[in-house]
Amino acid sequence: MTVLRVAGAQLDLVVGDLSGNEAAILEAMRWAEEAGAHVLLLPELAVTGYPPEDLVLRPGFIDANRKVVDRLAAVSGETTTVVGFVDRQEGAGRHAADSVPRNVANAAAVLCRGRLRGVYHKVLLPNYGVFDEDRYFSVGAAPDRVWDIGGVVVGISICEDIWLPDGPPSRQAAAGAKVLLNINASPFHYGKAVAREAMLADRARACGVPVVYLNLVGGQDELVFDGASVAITADGRVVARSPQFEEHRLLVDLEVDDQRVGDAVPVRPGPLAFPRIPLQPDVAELLEPEEAEVYRALTLALGDYVRKNGFTHVLIGLSGGIDSALTAAIAVDALGPESIWGVGMPSRHSSEGSVLDAKDLAARLGIRFDLVPMDQVFSAYLEVLEPLFAGSSPGVTEENLQARIRGAILMALSNKFGAMVVATGNKSEMAAGYSTLYGDMVGGYAVLKDVFKTLVYRLARWRNLQAEVIPPSSIEKPPSAELRPGQKDSDSLPPYDVLDLILAGYIEADLSVDQIVDQGIDREVVEWVTRLVDRNEYKRRQAAPGVKITTRAFGKERRMPITNRYRGG
Repeated sequence: MTVLRVAGAQLDLVVGDLSGNEAAILEAMRWAEEAGAHVLLLPELAVTGYPPEDLVLRPGFIDANRKVVDRLAAVSGETTTVVGFVDRQEGAGRHAADSVPRNVANAAAVLCRGRLRGVYHKVLLPNYGVFDEDRYFSVGAAPDRVWDIGGVVVGISICEDIWLPDGPPSRQAAAGAKVLLNINASPFHYGKAVAREAMLADRARACGVPVVYLNLVGGQDELVFDGASVAITADGRVVARSPQFEEHRLLVDLEVDDQRVGDAVPVRPGPLAFPRIPLQPDVAELLEPEEAEVYRALTLALGDYVRKNGFTHVLIGLSGGIDSALTAAIAVDALGPESIWGVGMPSRHSSEGSVLDAKDLAARLGIRFDLVPMDQVFSAYLEVLEPLFAGSSPGVTEENLQARIRGAILMALSNKFGAMVVATGNKSEMAAGYSTLYGDMVGGYAVLKDVFKTLVYRLARWRNLQAEVIPPSSIEKPPSAELRPGQKDSDSLPPYDVLDLILAGYIEADLSVDQIVDQGIDREVVEWVTRLVDRNEYKRRQAAPGVKITTRAFGKERRMPITNRYRGG
């Protein structure tokens, strides 16, 4: 038996930051060499960041990323490095009628002893959910290729390749691989880490060899990656695991049968030296309960979005309600209280309790808070519009006007002082259209965009178990936009537990009205809610980006036509 020491660098990288990503990769290579690792795994498309999207269509970007790989190869040492990049694939391409040339591959470079020893091209290209890889990449042509690292034969694959039972890793095991190495950029949704490990354990048992899975970590626009890199033995046991939502370096020793296979691609000549110091690898626990996992995802996503886009401060409109309170708590945990500016904008309809709750929240969080009463502006608008509004009754227009004044105040402060506005709307509101364009929807990022209202309550209560930062009254009082006397959300929407059940079925599970009604919900209510969802697509198209934490998020993942008359199941 031979011990193969596998290192994995779970990195938080930035799309398009080739020099910054190169520096992070080089630091990981130095660490792996010092740790005596035989092989180092880095994330999928680590050089470019993931997902590079239409940057892949720029020849200069492909050339620049390849130069990074050449520089990395030149400084590679005894440790074999497997790193993701975009490779040109000669002879590949789409039909002549296709406007997008597909002559590049999602690739893994294999580096050792100053040279690029070979390249693996991803075979299975996901084209569902948030993925568009078939738009950009050509299919790899060698799914059963194996690599000889000092007498240990390994299989190298990329992300989706391992998800299917008969994918490339299974073929590599059949070709003689004694360890399967898989590099990833696997986006988070809650519960995915558990399901993913179950799949990897199945794959290890079916192939009869250990599996090492290395994942990306960090936020990238609407996606967040949870890391949770893992090493699993041939009998399906987890022997090493990186924590979720933080950078980490994984190091694990695997005992393998070192029988050489003649047609394996040679990478590292000569037998491996046995690691001198035995390891006790880290086995981090997966986050529990679900609220803890989701909260960490939201925190990392918001923090990375702000930092990676060059902001240092954020603005949040604080109404005294639960959504803005949770948003502020997440922002403080992501960026620190010194970077958060809360602004209360009471009108004639704002209750004294809501204003006090907003002040209380800011004090508990230790953030700056300013009151900017907006009723004078609202009165001026009404006076200017009075000749045109004459003869009509006050209604939704006047309600929305207040929200838009607040949005204008926040954007004025943002423009003047350079702080990014964080929108506070949740998924239930955005689904039903219970939000105001150019009002409460303004902002650079909507951190709760994929969080149903019922989950907002659960997250707020969970956060208060760690330390009571959200005033209990913000959680307990009936939710209200406070845009007219005595207003409550229940005046315009079903109870949130009913609403969210309908929305989850219609949006995430693609259930028909009949199927949702079969769950015991009144048909009239179901038809009403689904109509609201359908007719408010135009609003969602104009919403700020927000992080995906469910299996079907608005934006990249759920793409419905705005002009649409279909109302069937």
